[in-house]
Amino acid sequence: MDARATSPGVSVVIPAKNAATYIGETIASALAQCDVTEIIVVDDGSTDDTVAIVRAIRDPRLRLITNDASGVSAARNHGAQSAGGSWLMFLDADDRLRPDAVRTLLAAAKDAPRAVLVYGDYNTIDSAGRSIGRRDLLKGRRKPSGNVLERLASGNFIVNGGIMLVRTEAFRATGGFDVSLRYCEDWHCWCRLAATGAFAHVPKLLLDYRLHTANTMSAAVRTPQDFLPAVARVFGDELILGKLPSGAAPRLRQAAEIHLLTYAATQAVRFGRYRQAAAYLGMVSRRSPKAMPRAAVKIALSYLGI
Repeated sequence: MDARATSPGVSVVIPAKNAATYIGETIASALAQCDVTEIIVVDDGSTDDTVAIVRAIRDPRLRLITNDASGVSAARNHGAQSAGGSWLMFLDADDRLRPDAVRTLLAAAKDAPRAVLVYGDYNTIDSAGRSIGRRDLLKGRRKPSGNVLERLASGNFIVNGGIMLVRTEAFRATGGFDVSLRYCEDWHCWCRLAATGAFAHVPKLLLDYRLHTANTMSAAVRTPQDFLPAVARVFGDELILGKLPSGAAPRLRQAAEIHLLTYAATQAVRFGRYRQAAAYLGMVSRRSPKAMPRAAVKIALSYLGI
């Protein structure tokens, strides 16, 4: 992707389509980060008041560009292409950053100068902004740092772009998000980044991930079949395969499928579709009986909001 020359600082890219309900709060949370040098809202064909709300916010760090309803991956790529910061954050238009989130990530990046990506964790909130998740119970939990490709290829542990910073140069060099993928395009992108350099984890809750009618309705209808194209893409990507240990791809592919089946089951639990959750757990068992106990624990934790 062609791009402007980068300068020190963080560019926050916010793809937005019909996000009028939350976009103001999302932007405010980014503007409150003293280490953010620019916020790029990419309107993806909104028909509500999203554009008017963004234009009404007077701050020299805020820019609005358009994407002609090409989809969220294209919107993120478009924002990254025009970004001027040396770091990128991909913040969804209905989420909000916690105070000092960006400063925390930059401090982690300073301690890991070779990292191409630094990341933390999130908690969930409802449509009114009230905390509903219990991920704070996992305080201090360590996720992988360093060469994480093998672990990441077996399942996405980053999940949300609003909990991470990625070096702009590295993101552009790996080609950004694959616009042909409808789901799990972020996982594929993170795997390509992990094939090029180290990641660093900071065990902090940095983002409030909002669950509301629109995104929960979308999540409620997804099935494991929706995620399988991303598995094929990851394990057909020469950049990724070239950096995995010899002969590891079949084992990691099976682990990735189990991870996505387990994720689909946790989503089914969240929406009270317990019969489907049980069916997905059965699919896990058929692929690997040894993986079933761990999957069952994750599904039980999702019932508790963890």
